[in-house]
Amino acid sequence: MRYNTPVLKKDQPDDSYKFRPLPAPSGPYPYHLALKDVLPSIGEDSMVFHMVGDTGSMRSPDFQREVVKEMVEQFETAAPGERPQFLYHLGDVVYNHGEASQYQRQFFDPYKLYPAPVFAIAGNHDSDVNEESAVKYNSLEPFMTVFCDTEPHTVPFSGGAARKSMVQPNVYWTMKAPLANIIGMHSNVPKFGIVTDEQREWLKAELKAADGERPGKALIICIHHAPYTADINHGSSIPMITLLESVFEETGVRPDIVFSGHVHNYQRMKRAYPDGKSVCFIVAGGGGYDELHAIAALDDTRFTNDYPTFQQVRLESYCDNKHGFLKVALERSATGLTLTGRYYSVPHRAQPDTPVNATLEDTFVLPIS
Repeated sequence: MRYNTPVLKKDQPDDSYKFRPLPAPSGPYPYHLALKDVLPSIGEDSMVFHMVGDTGSMRSPDFQREVVKEMVEQFETAAPGERPQFLYHLGDVVYNHGEASQYQRQFFDPYKLYPAPVFAIAGNHDSDVNEESAVKYNSLEPFMTVFCDTEPHTVPFSGGAARKSMVQPNVYWTMKAPLANIIGMHSNVPKFGIVTDEQREWLKAELKAADGERPGKALIICIHHAPYTADINHGSSIPMITLLESVFEETGVRPDIVFSGHVHNYQRMKRAYPDGKSVCFIVAGGGGYDELHAIAALDDTRFTNDYPTFQQVRLESYCDNKHGFLKVALERSATGLTLTGRYYSVPHRAQPDTPVNATLEDTFVLPIS
């Protein structure tokens, strides 16, 4: 029997000392990027994109390559209106310490055939620093070079890859799309995340601004460290729960959905609020790191669900034994805007030449109001 609520992992040490100062933004406040500046052809009534997290791996890139292969397959076989237009990465692009020397092997080579732009928020491993590296660098310098450039350039440590640098304005930023405002947070290095007061104030302002564009646009938050999770490796993050729930309360604004990585599996949770409304929380961190994280068993004494609000959160679907990715679609019709999410799992190959096909594991539909 498994938990169907979030869990806390007991007796976890305080590693907040691992916090790393943030680099200077590459663009002006309030750190907006108009999707049409990167994809001028993006439509006003339909938007489809992939989403995945925790793709890198020091030990083996094989699982990531299988996931990317299946995402590329969707470009080649989907009808025009169902073809993904970009990928949004939920962090941990490069393990273990975000080194520039690892970007070719863990990002540029695996995504060589992926035919669309890649946007990203940074994970804890992207933000860390290898103090023993022969080449000295500061936290997030390689990530900023790859994803937060001022103009698209060839990345010097990409191995000559055709994929150019992305032009995100900061490590926390908002994608302004015709059908959505996607707020991308930065939750730093510690196991359960840290968000600075400056970023917290920015988030409050972004929520209020995005709320003013409803119901014509969905309001989406992406943050690497998962607030609510039932896994055995990390467990839920009290700092991220406290951050988000307090900001929702202070602003009177809740998103339509929250996406996270950090945990190496897929989970879909629904958080019910006293006013009768709910928010969907998704974990999608099974993008390629070779170690997957199982859902905690009820008789595992290392975990507890004795925490305020956990009884208002239900685990509605999960996939913890296969890697995979999300395909998200936003569509405007005469009846309003709808967000549809589909999670596809990718089985491991029995032999190198064995065919694999992605399997649809979960589908959810959210009317945007």
